[in-house]
Amino acid sequence: MKRYINPYSSLILIAAFLSACKVSKDVATPKAEVPANFRNASASTDTSSVADIQWKSFFTDATLQKLIDSAIVKNYDMQIAIKNIESAQLLFKQVKWNYVPELALNVTANTNRPSDNSLNGLSTSSFLGTKHVEDYSANLSLSWEADIWGKIRNQQRSALASYLQTAEAKKLVQTNIVSNVSQGYYNLLMLDAQLDIAQKNVLLNDSTLRITRLQYDAGQTTSLAVQQAEAQKLAAAQLVPQFEQNIAIQENALKILTGSLPDKIERNTILDQLTIPDNLSAGVPSAIVSRRPDVKTSELALTIANANVGITKASLYPALTITASGGLNTFKSSNWFNIPASLFGTVAGGLVTPIFQHKQLRTQYEVAKVDREKTVLQFRQSVLNAVGEVSDALVKIEKLKTQQAIIATRVKTLQQATSNANLLFKNGLATYLEVITAQSNVLQSELDLATVKRDRLNATSDLYRSLGGGWN
Repeated sequence: MKRYINPYSSLILIAAFLSACKVSKDVATPKAEVPANFRNASASTDTSSVADIQWKSFFTDATLQKLIDSAIVKNYDMQIAIKNIESAQLLFKQVKWNYVPELALNVTANTNRPSDNSLNGLSTSSFLGTKHVEDYSANLSLSWEADIWGKIRNQQRSALASYLQTAEAKKLVQTNIVSNVSQGYYNLLMLDAQLDIAQKNVLLNDSTLRITRLQYDAGQTTSLAVQQAEAQKLAAAQLVPQFEQNIAIQENALKILTGSLPDKIERNTILDQLTIPDNLSAGVPSAIVSRRPDVKTSELALTIANANVGITKASLYPALTITASGGLNTFKSSNWFNIPASLFGTVAGGLVTPIFQHKQLRTQYEVAKVDREKTVLQFRQSVLNAVGEVSDALVKIEKLKTQQAIIATRVKTLQQATSNANLLFKNGLATYLEVITAQSNVLQSELDLATVKRDRLNATSDLYRSLGGGWN
């Protein structure tokens, strides 16, 4: 008994076999070049990091938590990032359907009146006894391209990586929001402290000016002393509206960051009430690759680049397409739905390979390979920058702590000197210049102390962000 092999079955078997073929080789994610420990970090095998702490546990101030909560919900950059995730998710779901054959319903009715002197016209008149030909058709058509070279599979990989990138982008937005809000809040508390320092210094200068005027009235000093004391008071008074302006601007910036209209921010905390932990564990540098959203995004970009190489390489090879259609067809409308006489069906398979476009497709493939190499370099660069940011934050924390201790000692010394100078001045044992100099020095030192406290708090926030904390 003779056995007949269906040629279309053979095509399907060939397609299934070739679909396992892979025309391009993926470049693996390069091993991150990181040191054993961060610079300025104590050598330790402890892998725990402050970045593993949830932001509400890291930033414990109630007002700051409220601001960060509002920013995460209302900030427009965050809302845009969420919409990007939704868009990427829809595209990823759509790519999944690329394996499914395309199915279309076609219903057509047309008439053709050939020339009487044409071959079709003569044939129509002779065999059909009419001068025009009608055609009525209703059918379903199916088209399917076999994923021989993994093009659809690579499209799915690219879409999935793009979707995951949007999720990482959302995390990155949140880490930046948490860092920016906290640093804006710390700056606001510093400005509050500096305003208070300026106001107290104005009162101190006012007392000095009053004593100087009494001495002038008693003939114990000149008008120059009065003018110098008044100028010193005005210099301190000038700082008050300046700090008030900066406070209002900072409040507006924080409100906008939290997605609200510019307005005043109620707060019950002062700068000196905020504590800075002494031991902030940075963990091991290798953990940055899995924790920092921007590094993870660069890693996913390599997956996309690998997929693009596979897609462009597949375009150089023949594409196997299988088509089929079936339905009703007749040249008389009265017989259109005469079943089974009007039924028809066709199945076809074909291989299409590019010829004249080969140079263009080859160029696209070579460009995709270059882009992949660039992506590898960008990944390494992102890791290097991340390690650098952590190292910078650690050295800031260490050196600012030393600076704060020095400035605090200086402030204490100058406060004592100012108090002594005032007592001596009241008793006529010190000149007005000594008093003015002491008051000027203590004012600047107290302002510097508030600034360095703010900088230390900002450095801890920078460390938390640079390690990849804030998105959980």
